[in-house]
Amino acid sequence: MPFGLVSAWNKRRRSKSEDMLNPWIYKPVEYWQIEDQNPPAAKRRHGSSVFTLKEMEEATNSFSDDNLLGKGGFGRVYKGTLRSGEIVAIKKMDLPSFKEAEGEREFRVEVDILSRLDHPNLVSLIGYCADGKHRFLVYEYMHKGNLQDHLNGIAEVKMDWPLRLKVAIGAARGLAYLHSSSAVGIPIIHRDFKSTNILLNTNYDAKISDFGLAKLMPEGQQSCVTSRVLGTFGYFDPEYTLTGKLTLQSDVYAFGVVMLELLTGRRAVDLTLGPSDQNLVLQVRHILNDKKKLRKVIDPELSRSSYTMESITMFANLASRCVRTDSSERPSMVDCIKELQLILHTNTKGLNMTMHTFRMI
Repeated sequence: MPFGLVSAWNKRRRSKSEDMLNPWIYKPVEYWQIEDQNPPAAKRRHGSSVFTLKEMEEATNSFSDDNLLGKGGFGRVYKGTLRSGEIVAIKKMDLPSFKEAEGEREFRVEVDILSRLDHPNLVSLIGYCADGKHRFLVYEYMHKGNLQDHLNGIAEVKMDWPLRLKVAIGAARGLAYLHSSSAVGIPIIHRDFKSTNILLNTNYDAKISDFGLAKLMPEGQQSCVTSRVLGTFGYFDPEYTLTGKLTLQSDVYAFGVVMLELLTGRRAVDLTLGPSDQNLVLQVRHILNDKKKLRKVIDPELSRSSYTMESITMFANLASRCVRTDSSERPSMVDCIKELQLILHTNTKGLNMTMHTFRMI
């Protein structure tokens, strides 16, 4: 029976919200299509392709180290070339036996969600392989890698301020789309939003990736309580960590952490620093609304000619509200988009005025 159809293991009873995002309960993944309500975007292919293990081996030259893009807790990601000639990124799920069930769940959640969503700021799922015990996810290839590599000097290009604002707006749009419920009828919480899960294409358009921990909000509810706190240290919503209560605002907190990374060029957690300086939020939260002290935490790699202090101040203020301890005091992702667009406009206008004044002199 093809992967994506009803099988014995998934005949158990499910809630309505779970059923809405499990394609193998009703029909193959290919038949599920959700129209993107946010213009403009080039439409992806219809449905997700199913690949064999042999095709995955051919695409990656037998998983050659030369094709290795990165490693994570899930396994490895390889650059691959399909028989069609298309260049892709192939995630090879490789977990120890005691984590196999967890890995299978994450694999199915990711196929579930990405096969339904279609948005320019979400990574495209091209297909998957479920051959025996082997599990692979095949994505569009993002030529510029992940955001964190650019901020920490691993990538070849350091980002100026307008480009960082562009990335922030793109990522915010992706999260807002997930939260809006327009795609599947109920909101989706990403739950593992972080700078390494923000991928960049050749135009530095931001696309959110890695949906293995994504959670569907129970229908008609604003929050849900989970038995385990999942995600990445440094991006955890304090309220979620303390109570297990997961909300859309948990993603907003993580977005605020990424904003601080964009502002400072520092990691969310840096274990090479002293104990009091390892956590970025705790390190800078108290100075985000102090304009004089704020200058000291701006990424020194940022070209001074690329930003205005007014836009930096506005950005820091928004970030400080996103990482507030009380989730009810955080803005929505839609509000974040509006403010970020205003910040970009303010920065552009300020730089143009500076250039005009310089020419007059």
